[in-house]
Amino acid sequence: MGKVIGIDLGTTNSCVAVLEGGNPVVIPSAEGGRTTPSIVAFGKSGERLVGQLAKRQAVTNAENTVFSIKRFIGRRWEETDQERARVPYTCVPGRDGMVDVQIRDRTYTPQEISAMILQKLKQDAEAYLGEPVTQAVITVPAYFSDAQRQATKDAGAIAGLEVMRIINEPTAASLAYGIDKQDQDQTILVFDLGGGTFDVSILQLGDGVFEVRSTAGNNHLGGDNFDECILDWLLASFKEQEGIDLSKDKMALQRLREAAEKAKVELSGTLSTSINLPFITADETGPKHLEMELTRSKFEELCAHLVQATLEPMQQAIADAGLTVQDIDRVLLVGGSTRIPAIQELVKQFCGKNPDRSVNPDEAVAVGAAIQGGILGKETTVKDLLLLDVTPLSLGLETLGGVFTKIIERNTTLPTSKTQTFSTATDGQTVVEIAVYQGERPIAKDNKQLACFELTGITPAPRGVPQIDVTFDIDANGILSVSAVDRATGRQQSVRITNRGGLSSMEIERMRQEATIYAQADQIKKEIAELRNQADALLYSYQSTIKNHGITFTPDLRARIEPVVQSMQAAMVDDNITPDEIRKRMEALQQALVTLGSVVYQQTAGGSMMTSTPTMGGATISSQSTQVLDSDATVISDNEETVVSDYEAVD
Repeated sequence: MGKVIGIDLGTTNSCVAVLEGGNPVVIPSAEGGRTTPSIVAFGKSGERLVGQLAKRQAVTNAENTVFSIKRFIGRRWEETDQERARVPYTCVPGRDGMVDVQIRDRTYTPQEISAMILQKLKQDAEAYLGEPVTQAVITVPAYFSDAQRQATKDAGAIAGLEVMRIINEPTAASLAYGIDKQDQDQTILVFDLGGGTFDVSILQLGDGVFEVRSTAGNNHLGGDNFDECILDWLLASFKEQEGIDLSKDKMALQRLREAAEKAKVELSGTLSTSINLPFITADETGPKHLEMELTRSKFEELCAHLVQATLEPMQQAIADAGLTVQDIDRVLLVGGSTRIPAIQELVKQFCGKNPDRSVNPDEAVAVGAAIQGGILGKETTVKDLLLLDVTPLSLGLETLGGVFTKIIERNTTLPTSKTQTFSTATDGQTVVEIAVYQGERPIAKDNKQLACFELTGITPAPRGVPQIDVTFDIDANGILSVSAVDRATGRQQSVRITNRGGLSSMEIERMRQEATIYAQADQIKKEIAELRNQADALLYSYQSTIKNHGITFTPDLRARIEPVVQSMQAAMVDDNITPDEIRKRMEALQQALVTLGSVVYQQTAGGSMMTSTPTMGGATISSQSTQVLDSDATVISDNEETVVSDYEAVD
């Protein structure tokens, strides 16, 4: 069994880790970073860029650069008005009323975009470990709904990963914190403020058991919202100064968004920062530059409502756990946005103690996922740990009068299964419709509908007589399945998801195959780029040889070699060329260089002086060479046919 990696699939950044020798290790990206931007871009020629490479070109290709896709995964169109308004790429209604992304003439589901990010993390892990990776533990916000969890699991499958477990981000962070504190009995509050989501979880640690007591949160609050506050301030200030509205200029908007994020980060360590964006736009009077000073106090004023919005979930989580603030032993800060001083100060005042900073807020979730992966992968170096998570929201059915009847209450420990008996509402009823909802509102339609299915073939009887057992089953991933059985007939029906955009197994397999093809195509593009670099060195060597020794070569020899050179030059700009064809032309050019080198060698060897040691085709000829070994290639010169290749000169 190979390694099971842990993945924190974040809104703005993602991270991957693995357990090695009992210790979790964060795997660096191919670009050298310890986290990878959760960004996917599509270039003009169809190439796909993921991570840092995608982020670098976002300003000039804003419409085709997808970020914050986590805010759309598993969510319906009507729920995402604000999110759709703030992104430069095009969102379109998808199947079952979900949100898809349109790039040029093709649409992608959020699962597919997320899978591209996961695939990049998978490749980085494989490069680091030197072996294939097929299994992973992926984290999600504690307040993710059933649909969002299932969609995340689908994304993993599309990326070619067997998702061993979906675990909550605060729970994973607590694993990272408590892996070496299993002998201590502690109650900890995990405050997880990431790029797009906010969670608070109360956990009880002790005797190798990590038990989640309660969880609360807000899936619409994160670092992106803080960036948006600065962005709105920049737009308003510039419009007031220059009379120009930059909100319609997508390139300017992307530059402003990146500047806002940079300013937010800088204000965590300094009291003021300067925002300078030259040539942000232009009018009839000439180019316009944006130059503004943002102080920490002004930033805190702009974002005060966001900071305050974190209070209610903390209060709710503590109340749901049946605790008081005084019962909290430790407060863990997780997620990059917890670096904001105003957030740290609010948590300190609310909890009455300084937050614990022993875990890296950017990496703790991935590290915890890697620990869970090690446990599931039967790593002998990990002590036995028991992870008891909870469901974040209540689950139930719509009953007579549109009432929401709860079957499983929120904060119930997972996995769990509960059965409740229902009956018909009218005489002679042979079909019952079972509508499954998730939420806390007393009226069903005010909550989120997860599924709707029918149980047919019920024996006609007076209302209230038939006995229908409805079973809700939530697995360790927090994913729900529902079944209904008529006691009299034994007829059974399981839930059939009709409106959450869940992908069928056939669709997941199709997308997985497409992702594999994409990965192969990306590998070919990388191979071509590397071969072109080598070819460029050969062309330079040819030009250098002609420049230094051109007088040595006859017109006939140059005429025979010139087509080889031109063919190689054409390969450098041919978008449809294959790696094998480039290699073939490189070999021809290399033989041509050997031919030229042979002529130069013969001419200089015939004289009494040799002042240089030319390099031809990657081989160096010593001035004192008296014999050529391993000769297997025919070289044609002016006067004779000689056999030279693989210059292994001996003294």
